[in-house]
Amino acid sequence: MDKKEIVIIGAGPAGLTAGYELTKLDNCIVKVFEQDSQVGGISKTIKYKGNRMDIGGHRFFSKNDWVMQWWANIFHLQNRPSIDEILNNDIHSTEAAINQPISDPQTMDRVMLIRKRISRIFYLKKFFSYPISLSIETFRNMGLWRTIKAGCGYVRSVLCKKKETSLENFYINRFGKPLYKMFFENYTEKVWGVHPSKLGADWGSQRVKGLSIIAILKDVITKPFKHNGSIDQKNVETSLIETFIYPKYGPGQLWEAVADDISSRQNGVVSLNSNVKKINIANNRVISVVVEKDGQYQTIECDALLSTMPIKDLIEAIEGIEIPTEVKQIAQTLPYRDFITVGLLLDKLLITNKTKIKTVANIVPDTWIYIQESNVKLGRLQIFNNWSPYMVTDLENNVWIGLEYFCNEGDELWNMSDENFIKFAVDELASIGIINKENVKDAVRVKIKKAYPAYYGSYYKLPKVIEFLNTIENLYCIGRNGQHRYNNMDHSMLTALEAVNNITGKTSDKRAIWDVNTEKDYHETKKS
Repeated sequence: MDKKEIVIIGAGPAGLTAGYELTKLDNCIVKVFEQDSQVGGISKTIKYKGNRMDIGGHRFFSKNDWVMQWWANIFHLQNRPSIDEILNNDIHSTEAAINQPISDPQTMDRVMLIRKRISRIFYLKKFFSYPISLSIETFRNMGLWRTIKAGCGYVRSVLCKKKETSLENFYINRFGKPLYKMFFENYTEKVWGVHPSKLGADWGSQRVKGLSIIAILKDVITKPFKHNGSIDQKNVETSLIETFIYPKYGPGQLWEAVADDISSRQNGVVSLNSNVKKINIANNRVISVVVEKDGQYQTIECDALLSTMPIKDLIEAIEGIEIPTEVKQIAQTLPYRDFITVGLLLDKLLITNKTKIKTVANIVPDTWIYIQESNVKLGRLQIFNNWSPYMVTDLENNVWIGLEYFCNEGDELWNMSDENFIKFAVDELASIGIINKENVKDAVRVKIKKAYPAYYGSYYKLPKVIEFLNTIENLYCIGRNGQHRYNNMDHSMLTALEAVNNITGKTSDKRAIWDVNTEKDYHETKKS
């Protein structure tokens, strides 16, 4: 058979999933070009002095059977206790059969841990469940007056639905205005830098479409009857899952393994520090790309191109075809949100574990904490000890956390020096009573460009750009930035699978690629 030369731009989840699937085929030669020095995209794991940081936090969870099986084929599911379970004498059961091969995180690296999902909101210097639970603790923390207002606001939202012309109205329809004001408005504006009234409801419909007071009530009623040891929660709304799987050394470890597997095959290569500068088109087909590496330029011919690069950059790189002026303008002004994480190594936290969940050194059990305090810019706090005990050096004596800030490239936060930003972040965390500054042992700052495609401005004219891109027959846009869509990791993988189906002739309709994560029922029902 004739060999197909396939070029993939970007070695994040979408690009590597496509590369892995295509290198299974003898008639495909696959070249993945990644401009960064490591793979994984926003799902990479940052290593700092033996500690590891998960950028943004990545629960491995999907209602799609193909995705779950794909992950399990790369890393086997834990069926022996992890170090924190051993130290806590809190060994949970798994669904792995006894006669399965041993998958022991103490002695093996390619292991998916089974983790408990604990995420809470920090507001009024108190903890609230996330999503908000209808518990005595919630009502006690809110106080009588706030509770009455919240109840009346929810009743009004049920009786008087707003047209969902904005993300603000989306939230108010599901929770009522008082709860929206308390738990969604400020945090959403931190994330996007734009008030929710100016954001489209699209983001809510993709990320929290099944979440509402009714969904929470249903979860409260059915929770006692669920099997807590199971990772199969296909009928649970995504925001309500209680268990997820996670690579021993963070998400980047899995994608590094996938990249190694691709490169180990005779027909695959993953090239780092390789920036695709030009995409040459002839007769509405990509014929080659120009790649820059170490100051050297190389032209690579191809029969198909899969792109995960930001659409803004993709349009700028295209040559040999006339691009409509409006398409250029839309692409150039597509909004993004950038991201900064500060890793802090601490002796301890000031906040204490008042839950019934056992943790090493009795730290709070949360994987991440949403910071709703309006007097700080801090958006979210990760506790890496709880994602995986293997992410932290000296687990029993160190707490390794990540402070997450949302910003725009070139703004005040972005342009601060590392030293000044770390001091700023430490001061903020101390001001809300989570740490003592004296307990900070070490710190590092990491900046990520174009972490989040945003849903305002020229985003609403994006269909015109998509229409133009789809006229290029052998170009396939996949992944979060490749589609300018706030996809979860599994959604990005599914866009890759649909592109592979196009390339291999299983389908000829590109719409399936763009339709991933637009199904209204994705979060409520299983997709096989």
